Amino acid sequence: MPAETPAEIPPFAALDCGTHTTRLLISTATGQELKRSVTITNLGEGISDTGVLLEPAMLRTQECLAGYRQAMKDYNVSDYRMVATSAARDAHNRDEFFAKITDVMGRSPELLSGEEEARTAFAGATSALNPEDGPYLVCDIGGGSTEFAFGSQQCEAVLSADMGSSRLTQQFIKHDPALPEELSACLSVVQLHLDDLLAAVPKASSAQQLVGLAGTVTTAAAVEIGMYDPEKVHHFCLSKAAAEDVFRTLATEDREQRLSNPGLDPGRVDVIVGGLCILVKIMRYLDFEECLVSEADLLDGLIAGIQREN
Repeated sequence: MPAETPAEIPPFAALDCGTHTTRLLISTATGQELKRSVTITNLGEGISDTGVLLEPAMLRTQECLAGYRQAMKDYNVSDYRMVATSAARDAHNRDEFFAKITDVMGRSPELLSGEEEARTAFAGATSALNPEDGPYLVCDIGGGSTEFAFGSQQCEAVLSADMGSSRLTQQFIKHDPALPEELSACLSVVQLHLDDLLAAVPKASSAQQLVGLAGTVTTAAAVEIGMYDPEKVHHFCLSKAAAEDVFRTLATEDREQRLSNPGLDPGRVDVIVGGLCILVKIMRYLDFEECLVSEADLLDGLIAGIQREN
């Protein structure tokens, strides 16, 4: 019996149960994107204080995944990968969460290590980039962790740092707007992690291009543009000056004022300042004048892995 051609193979899907968002990508066997969804479920709500995933947060994620499962059925998805990242890595009740997800999806998520997350995100983010324009430093600023990956044709070195938009917000930002000393605390913690990065990946500061992934980076670009449009945000070059301007604006506004900024998703209004502390400190400390914003990320890397296996 002849093997199926790529056009005959039903679509693949990738799902990510992250600290702040739960995400879905459905793609054809040839890599054409059919559906990309991001839902703010705040799975890591309060985890910095409690060390556990809260029941309402797990329920929100379950409900989101139930909707994603229906979307996968609608697209006749043949194979998929589902992963869990920083919040699940930290949670003492991770097994309880995985059991709940198994009830919804019929299988348990894969727990990705920070290093695996970094390598997979690098594969997704650089898949359409020219290796000759590298080496690249890919930074994936998540809710609970930030992954760094360095390389050109392939990933050469990685570091996963326990800093993210939600984590820094929960740990340090107690006022609205944030007090100057709270922002200073966030920036100081980021610098310590960047010291670790340079110790583990000495070539990181010599990368030709910084590539930024995830909600903090896409939000900074969207606010700079004045709207969120994936086609305009993807591969938008966010200058250091623009990132600093967005940071100054949002960090000095209260919640209601931040909500008035075009391009800012209301679901990110409470954590965006913590995330921007990470982005601007990376650009300052590693001396990058611009950041290439990428919508291609961990999910695209997961899809690429499924394609290789099939």
